[in-house]
Amino acid sequence: MVSKNKVVLAYSGGLDTSIIIPWLKENYDYEVIAVCVDVGQGNEIQAARQKALKSGASKLYVEDVKEEFVEDYIFPTLKAGAIYEGKYLLGTSFARPLIAKKLVEIAHKEGAVAIAHGATGKGNDQVRFELTIKALSPHMKVVAPWRIWNIKSREESVDYAVARGIPVPVTKEHPYSMDRNLWHLSHEGSDLEDPWFTPDESTYLLTVPPEKAPDKPTFLELYFEKGIPKSIDGIEYKPLSLVEKLNEIGGQNGVGIIDMVENRLVGMKSRGVYECPGGTILYNAHKELERLTLDRQTTFFKDTVANQYAQMVYDGLWYTPLKKALDAFVDSTQETVTGTVKLKLYKGSCSVCGSKSPYSLYNEEYVTFGEDDVYNQKDAEGFINLFGLPLKVRALMDEKLEKKNKMQRKIKAV
Repeated sequence: MVSKNKVVLAYSGGLDTSIIIPWLKENYDYEVIAVCVDVGQGNEIQAARQKALKSGASKLYVEDVKEEFVEDYIFPTLKAGAIYEGKYLLGTSFARPLIAKKLVEIAHKEGAVAIAHGATGKGNDQVRFELTIKALSPHMKVVAPWRIWNIKSREESVDYAVARGIPVPVTKEHPYSMDRNLWHLSHEGSDLEDPWFTPDESTYLLTVPPEKAPDKPTFLELYFEKGIPKSIDGIEYKPLSLVEKLNEIGGQNGVGIIDMVENRLVGMKSRGVYECPGGTILYNAHKELERLTLDRQTTFFKDTVANQYAQMVYDGLWYTPLKKALDAFVDSTQETVTGTVKLKLYKGSCSVCGSKSPYSLYNEEYVTFGEDDVYNQKDAEGFINLFGLPLKVRALMDEKLEKKNKMQRKIKAV
């Protein structure tokens, strides 16, 4: 008997990837190997274990990469200060390259001829998966059913699943398309497709609605070492545990709800509601520590790099030479980003109350409004004269031209 060609499927246990298993077998006659990459989906992982083989997969891999996700994907992006379009903390964006990397590794191990994924032809994830595959395995075939099959809607997907006895995970109680990992939980689709629609409190699964958060604020101190968070209130945590703890604290205080309309890479706008409690806390604290420890020129240039970095991560360009070069720049800026930041969490807000660092560039002797012996205020006059010299020269030129024009107008009048 001739063995079938193998295809490795990025499997989540959700509606789309569940129906892809029988679809691949019916249309390609593939042996389907399901791969569930655990980046912090929680209970979804157990559901995926139970469903994959029942849906027709010949084998299921469950890869726990949560520690790698935090250390090699979340923390580098945090150090870069990368935020897409000023709001999105890139939770799905940087998970996809790691998932695709594991798909490639297992495809090579199994001798698979193709990798399949359940991303739609309208979304960003298809790009993120496939650019990573191209970078790590350039000859690998990719099968993207949503760009091929005749299924056109969520309703048709449900019908396809029901006809084959596959349980449908989408319910009327929570009808949104969700993506969950250690960093965030996203909600899209259904009522949220109307940007005027206001989600109710039942939408939030990780975060208490701010109105229902405690009436008393929570204070905490975060310690960073070279841009990496190390401890909470003096207690040291491993990277994974630290993110989980901050998710818990932030969620209890209603912190980290992000509602935005964003520009997708494929050219359309979409609306998403994200819950990112721990990430919101970490970004606020890290940025404040940089304000204390980075000089003005580096800070301004790093803001430019942060925007470029966010754009590249969002667009799926993780495994690129420029991304690697930007990481080197970011790492060099983090040499002095060591210290402690004090924060106040209260009914959805996350505000900074104080910061300190052995590398602080804040010098009270110079900045004080009181008497000092280190700053000669007379020096400012020479500085302003030189700094403003181009303005003065331009004004003198304008004055000279105006006099000349007045003289010419008088001559013409005569």
